Amino acid sequence: MKKIVIDPMTRVEGHLRIEALVDDGKVKECRSSGTLFRGFELFLKGRDPRDAQSITQRICGVCPTAHGIASALNLDSAFGIDDKIPDNGRIIRNLILGSNYIQSHILHFYHLAALDYVDVTSLANFTGSDTDLLRAKNFLERGQLGPFVPRYEGDYRLSKDANIAAVGHYLEALKIRRLAHEMLAIFGGKMPHVVGVVPGGVTCSPTTDKITDFLWRLNRCRDFIDGVYISDVLAVAEAYSDYFEIGRGCNYWLSYGVFDQDTEERNPERRKRLLPSGVVDSSLSREALNPIHIAEDVLHSWFAGEGRKPVDGQTEPNPEKKEAYSWIKAPRYDGKAAEVGPIARVLNAYLAGDKKVKKLVDAVLEKFHAKPNVLFSVLGRHAARALECKFVADAMAEWVLQLKPGEPVYVDYELPDEAEGIGLTEAPRGALGHWMKIKNGKIDHYELVVPTTWNASPKDAKEQPGPIEQAILDTKISDPDNPFEIVRIVRSFDPCLACAVHLINFRRDEIGRYRIN
Repeated sequence: MKKIVIDPMTRVEGHLRIEALVDDGKVKECRSSGTLFRGFELFLKGRDPRDAQSITQRICGVCPTAHGIASALNLDSAFGIDDKIPDNGRIIRNLILGSNYIQSHILHFYHLAALDYVDVTSLANFTGSDTDLLRAKNFLERGQLGPFVPRYEGDYRLSKDANIAAVGHYLEALKIRRLAHEMLAIFGGKMPHVVGVVPGGVTCSPTTDKITDFLWRLNRCRDFIDGVYISDVLAVAEAYSDYFEIGRGCNYWLSYGVFDQDTEERNPERRKRLLPSGVVDSSLSREALNPIHIAEDVLHSWFAGEGRKPVDGQTEPNPEKKEAYSWIKAPRYDGKAAEVGPIARVLNAYLAGDKKVKKLVDAVLEKFHAKPNVLFSVLGRHAARALECKFVADAMAEWVLQLKPGEPVYVDYELPDEAEGIGLTEAPRGALGHWMKIKNGKIDHYELVVPTTWNASPKDAKEQPGPIEQAILDTKISDPDNPFEIVRIVRSFDPCLACAVHLINFRRDEIGRYRIN
C-alpha cells in the first residue's frame, strides 16, 4: 500500500490537497481536503442585506459574477420582487453571467486542463512564422516558459503538428477571454466584482452602441468556440478515448438551472430557464429539484455541530476535530452525494428534450459511436463544458437583440424588517445557492453552498465519499511517483477552492509533496 499526497493541486483555483492510497496499482481510498476556512457567513451577520451582493463577490476573483447573480436573486426573493424584474434587467443579468461562462469555460480547458494532454516541448520543432509561437519557442529554449514548465511528464499522444496548434490556441484563448471580460464590463461595469447587478435588476440601461459593441465581441468569441475550442476538445477525445471510461464519479447529478427566461414564477425550481433544474441518476432518469432535500453534513469537516439545511446552517470552526480532514462541508441531496457542473446541466437539458442541446450532444456521441453514459467521465466533463459554451453563446446572440433601449432595467423595493431569501443559480462550475434570513432589517443568517463544496466534499456521516473522491477510487495508477491520472480526473471538475473555503491552516503532518504543473 502506497500513499500519494498531492498538495497543493496546481492549475485549480485555490488550495486543494488530494491523498490516495494505492494498492496493486489501483486507488483503494481517497481524501479530498480543502485546506482553507471560509468565514464569509460569519462577517455578513449584522450587515445591511444589500451589502451581501457586493461582499459575496469577493469570495473569488474567477467566478464573482455568479455570486453576484446568486446574491441578487437571494435579495430579490427576500424583498418579494423576484417576479417583478423588468425584461431588460433579466436579459442583461443573463448576458453578464453568460459572458463569464464563456470566459470561464475557455480558461478551464486551455489554461488549466489542456496542459495535461498537450506536449509543449513540441515547440522546439516549430518552423513557422507565427509571432506568438516563435516568442514561446524562444522562452522554452531558454527554460523560461513558466506557464508550461517545469512539469511531470505525461503520456502525451497528440501529433507534433496538433501539439503545436494547441499551444497556438492556448495563446489565442487569452485574447478571447479578454473579449469575454470586455463583454461583461459593457453591462456589468467592470470585471471582476461587477457593479451592474443589484437587487431589483441592473444599473445599466441598454443603448444601440452597447448592444453593437457586445454583439461584435460575442461573435468573435462564437467563431473561436465553433472553429477552435470544440475541435480541440474532440481532438483530445480522439487521442485519449480511454478517458471516456475514467473518472466516472458518484453517478448522480444535480442542477439548479440557470438563465431565467421569464420572471413570472417566484419559485426558483419551477422557473423557466435556458438550462433547466433537476436531478439525474445513472439510468438517465430525471426528477424535479426540491431544495428542501439539500443539507450539509460536517462529520469529516473542521466544523462544530451537526449537519443542517442551509437555511439553518451553522459555521463554527473546530480545527481540532479528530474525525475531520477538510474545511469543506459535505452537501448532500436527499442523503446522496451529487456532482454539479456542466454534465449535470447538459444532462438535464438533454433529458428535458431541448432540441438544440440534443442535436449538439448527439452529434458528438455519433462521432464516437457512443451512448450518453460516456459523458460520465473525464472527457465527458470537457465535452459537456465545450458544448454548453456554444449553446450559451448562441443563445446570448439572440438575447442581446431582445433588449429594448429606453425601457426599465430596475424595479424599486422596500427593505423588509424580517424576511427569508433564497438565490439558486449555476456558476460555470456548478450549482450555486445563497440562503439568507433578515431580522430587524439586518442579516441574521447567510449561508452559501457553492459548486466545489458539492464536488470536493469529504465523506459524510454515512462514510459516503464526495464526488471527486468517488471519481478517483479504483483508478489505475501507472506510476505512483507521477500520478497524472489523478490530476486529470480532479481538473476535469474545475475545482474552485476559493469559493469553498477561506483561511489557511498549517497544522498538519506532511507525508510527501508533488508539484503538478
